[in-house]
Amino acid sequence: MERINLLGRTVAEMQNLMLELGEKPFKGRQLFKWLYNSLQPDFQQMTDLSLELRRKLSEQYIFEGIQPKKKSRSRDGTEKILFSLEDGNFIETVLIPDGPKTTVCVSSQAGCALGCRFCATGKIGFKRNLTAGEIVGQLLFIRRQYGPESFQNIVFMGMGEPLMNFSNLTAAIEIISSELGLSLSAKKITVSTVGLVPKIYELADSGLKVNLAISLHAATDDKRRAIMPVSRGYLLLELMDAARYFALKRKKRVTFEYILFEGFNDTMEDIQALSNLIKGIPCKINVLAYNPVGDLPYSRPSEGKLNEFGRLLYPRAPAVTIRKSRGLDIDAACGQLAGKYLKAS
Repeated sequence: MERINLLGRTVAEMQNLMLELGEKPFKGRQLFKWLYNSLQPDFQQMTDLSLELRRKLSEQYIFEGIQPKKKSRSRDGTEKILFSLEDGNFIETVLIPDGPKTTVCVSSQAGCALGCRFCATGKIGFKRNLTAGEIVGQLLFIRRQYGPESFQNIVFMGMGEPLMNFSNLTAAIEIISSELGLSLSAKKITVSTVGLVPKIYELADSGLKVNLAISLHAATDDKRRAIMPVSRGYLLLELMDAARYFALKRKKRVTFEYILFEGFNDTMEDIQALSNLIKGIPCKINVLAYNPVGDLPYSRPSEGKLNEFGRLLYPRAPAVTIRKSRGLDIDAACGQLAGKYLKAS
């Protein structure tokens, strides 16, 4: 009989498993802690479980993570990991050191269906959603490789649109933030979206205390449609209403990501439109320069232009930061993740 992989099971699912095996539910919490917190995949080593239960688990179940195919390291210390999935798909995960803290950029889908014109993942097309186990598996691998303090923040800004994989995303966040699991506070987790309005409301109402980042990149509907086809479904005013709802519900600022493209969204008129758009929303704006992707018809602005844009925007917005591109030399920067072994669909 083929054994079942428990990777991705939540606390509640582990408790139900124990009931199925004729055990008390609290044994499921013990099992969950061994697998995700202690990083112990060998059931025989779980000394607070009975010998009979350990035998049953060993006969019927396994706990196996996802496997890395290639690792690349940038001159700036950024590390990109290419993972090979069981069905032949590939995903990429990025470790970004910033002083004493490290952020992990996690993928939620293999490929992406949204086709943003400037994004390498969008050129691939959509392959499939990741399971909760494949999402958490990226982090478990890093913990096993580099230890329990290997990262302090998680951003769902890797391959795919997280809110299109809502159930698996939230299950993964539950595992990550559980004290019995990876034990990383949800306040240290940021979910990034291109702006799926109904799902922003759902995330706000979910009870998960995660942060929200919205990939904005333009302050008018016409310009945003030109680079982000998904925006045809939601007007910017609808998106701003959802952002405002999330900020008030969570009592925390929303982050707007604004990629600067040379000659497209970098004028004083754009600054004025952006400041008018976000008026009254508790937020901060991250401005970053476009990172080149293959033969796409967009240009990266100069550092001077980037800094000038941020300087002019700040008095008109509550908080503005200039984000520096990391991992450019290994194609690990924002918008560059493509899993080069994948073929575009």
